Amino acid sequence: MEKVGNHNSISRKLFLSLGLTLIFSLTSFAQDAAAPAAPDATAAVATQGGDPVKGKELFNANCAACHKLDGKSTGPELRGVSAKHDKAWLYKWIHNSSDLIKSGDPVAVKLFADHNKAVMTPFPQLSTGDIDNIIAYTSEPKADPKPPTATAAVPGTGGESGAISNNVILGALALVMGMLVVMLYLVNNVLRKVAKANGINVAPKEPRVSLWKAFARNQFLVLVASIFLLLASGYFVYAYLMQVGVDQNYEPIQPIHYSHKIHAGDNEINCKYCHSAARVSKTAGIPSLNVCMNCHKNISEVAESTATPEYSKAFYDEQIQKLYNAVGWDKATQTYTGKTQPVKWVRIHNLPDFVYFNHSQHVSVAGIECQTCHGPVQEYEIMKQYSKLTMGWCIDCHRKTDVKMEGNEYYAKIHEELSKKYGVEKLTAAQMGGLECGKCHY
Repeated sequence: MEKVGNHNSISRKLFLSLGLTLIFSLTSFAQDAAAPAAPDATAAVATQGGDPVKGKELFNANCAACHKLDGKSTGPELRGVSAKHDKAWLYKWIHNSSDLIKSGDPVAVKLFADHNKAVMTPFPQLSTGDIDNIIAYTSEPKADPKPPTATAAVPGTGGESGAISNNVILGALALVMGMLVVMLYLVNNVLRKVAKANGINVAPKEPRVSLWKAFARNQFLVLVASIFLLLASGYFVYAYLMQVGVDQNYEPIQPIHYSHKIHAGDNEINCKYCHSAARVSKTAGIPSLNVCMNCHKNISEVAESTATPEYSKAFYDEQIQKLYNAVGWDKATQTYTGKTQPVKWVRIHNLPDFVYFNHSQHVSVAGIECQTCHGPVQEYEIMKQYSKLTMGWCIDCHRKTDVKMEGNEYYAKIHEELSKKYGVEKLTAAQMGGLECGKCHY
């Protein structure tokens, strides 16, 4: 006689197909709802008398070090400068402002005095056409900030009213799966009842022995399981204790948010420009804030393109203001006020006191790149501890790293003698003595 198991198999396949169809439909609907709308095309408006596109390039190359379009810097803001001064006067001022001041021009003398008598660099290489392009760029109206779109919302927080939350989609999927489970259970019970009513042989449920009772009756399994549990417990306890004091991926929040991604990544600032002590000292050192002010004296805000969904332009601008508060810089008057505030940086990399590590030995002598130990810092928005910094990690590096001999006469003699002893052309740091305890512990 036909078994009821066949009916159960058919019902499972039927509801599995139905469930997959519903899931794929909801997923497709969610993707369509979350897809961003195509941006409207915008046409660039050319300013009469010059090319603002070329003017922007010239402005960034020649003017941006001391001037901003909006806001005072070392020099005055330049947006709308053509409405303040005659174009012929601008030609003379840009070509050589000092000559114009010496000639006694009242406008030039007043402008010079109003900006702390800062001498403007002469630009005789700029043609009148180049200056026209710069003026065209500075004459463009200030663009209004774009309102946030639905796609810029952080996942899980909703977004615009027309968008569908991911939580709603996930809830619908969970509801569908729950309905499928309930329907499959009910169908199985109905099929068993129908089979009994029609005289179909339904296999009775065999009585089962409890798993724990069956396990307890087998002494061999109990012995093997006990040994396994003891070994596993010892392994996990050892692994836990070995992690004490290891702070890999430690990522503290600093009092002033500093983005290595923007500075070392986007702007390609060399690590040793800020951490200059790493070349000549045991420690890399914390950069003094006056190093930051070398650039940020004229950079009081970030570009709109720098903002991300996680960190807005307003957030970055606030961090620059924190820097100004710390060093006592008044961006309105372009002067130091003398009122400073200490910055309590949170230390990230911290070796034990009984370990000696010299940055200059590794950076200057060995020629090791910063990323070898500190990871791809040019990709970090928030700095973290990339490596374990354990003794095993250091020893492993010494065993794999060859001693740099190009242009390094300091190790020439000992390298020649030891390479003959070990029968190799290139010595590793370990063969040079990098595994001796006294190298790092004394």
